[in-house]
Amino acid sequence: MKKLPIGISDFKELITNNYIYVDKTKYIYELLSSSKYVFLSRPRRFGKSLLLSTIEYLYEGKKELFKGLYIEDKWNWSERYPIIKIDFSVDIKEHTEIYTRMKEELELNYTKYEIEIDKEKDIPGNFKKLIIELNKKYKKQVVVLIDEYDKPILDLIEDKKQAEEVRKTLKSFYSVLKGLDKYIKFVIVTGVSKFAKVSLFSGLNQLEDISLSKEYGDICGYTQEELEYYFKEYLDNVNIEEIREWYISYNSHILRSL
Repeated sequence: MKKLPIGISDFKELITNNYIYVDKTKYIYELLSSSKYVFLSRPRRFGKSLLLSTIEYLYEGKKELFKGLYIEDKWNWSERYPIIKIDFSVDIKEHTEIYTRMKEELELNYTKYEIEIDKEKDIPGNFKKLIIELNKKYKKQVVVLIDEYDKPILDLIEDKKQAEEVRKTLKSFYSVLKGLDKYIKFVIVTGVSKFAKVSLFSGLNQLEDISLSKEYGDICGYTQEELEYYFKEYLDNVNIEEIREWYISYNSHILRSL
């Protein structure tokens, strides 16, 4: 019996350590085949980080991890791309901490690819430099994955002044993506709040919001059919209707709130 994937957001760990993985690669394949700049909003603990992790291993060409999944015989495994992954899920308590967080995330990416950070440039400048340098070094367009883009603002949302300072800082950081189209293969930004409402991506007009798209409605989370198929060994003597009551249905709930 496979283990329950509670709190696991790394795709490789799920696959190699015998956890249940609900195959979302059909949606991922369709998304990566048709879109370039994507925004996805979902509640916390809804699988956004696992989605980004899965995309990361795809673009790294880790075919062995996708054995038996929908995408296995459809993806071009010979093509590999440099990946910048930015994770803003760590808590911040003061607006000045956002600079430290952005610097740490950039340094992780610079170290991974053995590129020297420019101490004379500011944080957005080094973000731009990283994209261009990776493109130059690998002669491939760059994949950019940004997880929990809005969390630093939400952490300080009760202090309007501090939240606004963080918003301005993040806006200058994300604005780097504008004008770098020739260097970029794919960008996905995930968060809880809708980007249009916080004006962080006003300069990135081509960002496609798939949050309420019917086509990608099941790219995160579990449907009842998926629950009954992938977790059937855990559902003996379990009342599915009672589970449905607990869950409430994200789809209908979120649509009623808009």
